[in-house]
Amino acid sequence: MTEKARLVIVSNRLPVRIDGSAGKWKVTHSSGGLVSALTPVLRDRGGIWIGWTGTAEMVDMKTLREILGPASKRAGYRVFPVRLSKEDVNSFYYGFSNEVVWPLFHDLQTHCKFEPDYWKAYRRVNRNFARAVARYTRAEDFVWVHDYQMIPVSRILKESGIQRSCAFFLHIPFPPPDIFLKLPWRDDLLRDLLEYGFVGFQTTRDRRNFTDCLRALFPDVRISGRGPIVSVSAEGRRLKAAAMPISIDYRSFRDAARSAKATTLLQELRKQIPRENIAIGVDRLDYTKGIPQRLRAFGEALGKYPDLREKITFIQIVVPSREEVSAYLQLRDEIEKLVSSINGEFSSPGWVPIHYMYKSLPREELVAYYRLADMALVTPLKDGMNLVAKEYCACQVEDDGVLILSEFAGSASQMHRGAILVNPYDIEGIADAIHQAATMPEDRKKARMRRLRAGIRSQNVFWWVDNYLRASTGKALVDFPVTEMAPVFHALKRRSPETPKD
Repeated sequence: MTEKARLVIVSNRLPVRIDGSAGKWKVTHSSGGLVSALTPVLRDRGGIWIGWTGTAEMVDMKTLREILGPASKRAGYRVFPVRLSKEDVNSFYYGFSNEVVWPLFHDLQTHCKFEPDYWKAYRRVNRNFARAVARYTRAEDFVWVHDYQMIPVSRILKESGIQRSCAFFLHIPFPPPDIFLKLPWRDDLLRDLLEYGFVGFQTTRDRRNFTDCLRALFPDVRISGRGPIVSVSAEGRRLKAAAMPISIDYRSFRDAARSAKATTLLQELRKQIPRENIAIGVDRLDYTKGIPQRLRAFGEALGKYPDLREKITFIQIVVPSREEVSAYLQLRDEIEKLVSSINGEFSSPGWVPIHYMYKSLPREELVAYYRLADMALVTPLKDGMNLVAKEYCACQVEDDGVLILSEFAGSASQMHRGAILVNPYDIEGIADAIHQAATMPEDRKKARMRRLRAGIRSQNVFWWVDNYLRASTGKALVDFPVTEMAPVFHALKRRSPETPKD
């Protein structure tokens, strides 16, 4: 009897994280958009998620089984761990992933550190992930690999003689040839991507950059087809390349914004910040998000438009990230100095222009802040998509907010008709956009926001998953049948003969 195909997700992180120390381990569950979107696909269908536990402590496999077994049962799908040492975390994660690929793919190559040891660690860790795929999956399973940390997985499997149907989705931008060609290992990384049967990108521009890079390096490239999905032939390989923008769980954010708890928090916030206009920025601490430029633009708006003074407050929420990296510590210091400088110049009795928070907020509190804000400043220097823009709009349940959006965010390709688009490097341009949003008539605000929310509602994250599965496998969610959860012990009893070698 033929085994039914199961969906296998491979990502740098599991949807759960292990924290603590020996004998005191704690499992924390993620509630991110990708997890909420993929859980219905994996749950009760024998689904599997393979990824890192989030800890550099080398927890033995027996303990991991004891910790993750109950977590899998609660989730309804099996989570299988890949262990990373401290050296792996430093060289693979902080090193190649975040000091090479991340800045390069965001057009910030001056931040890159092209260290050969980083590249070696990247391949080594990806071999560990490929081993996990070989160990925990079957030949008939569909393996969906996510993001820039995991690009080599499919090629490593094939070079080890392991047959799996693999697709890939890149959540960050893909750079044009003049940027990508600076990568010393450019040929290898493109050949890695060619080993997938299906490769998805956030935007048509990203997909075009990918095919342009192929043309620049491989003379035999052929591209055919029109629309969001094209066929690619290169280096003796054939694959489909697609532009398929990710989204959010619209209903979840809308309902959270309407909830009694969010409404109560909203009323309290309005008492604390009684201003005619409130602007908000919500970002992870990262140099790609354009936070310093945005702060300078807000200061420029206060200087250029005196009618805004004492009538507008900007709330900037920065979520801590990669605090071990010196560039991020320097960025935090720059942000805090800018906040202090602008507040020092423009504050008056009873009014502080910028309210700055360096912390992560619980979801119910975040949606209350979204509802509070009359405008959102989403101005990254470069972003694959930027889901904050969509989250803000989903929470505008009264249709009266204004979205100021960077033209270099992937979301601009879908949201340009309802948002005010800005160049994130144009300080005066953003200042003008802030004044435009603050003085926009109510009927125009509502018309713009209704258009934005309708688009997110119809093309939500579940629409994205279903379309991706249909395009890459020819199957919809209902075609992944209900079955028993994947066993936890069978693959661990012996080393698979097809496990990739070092």
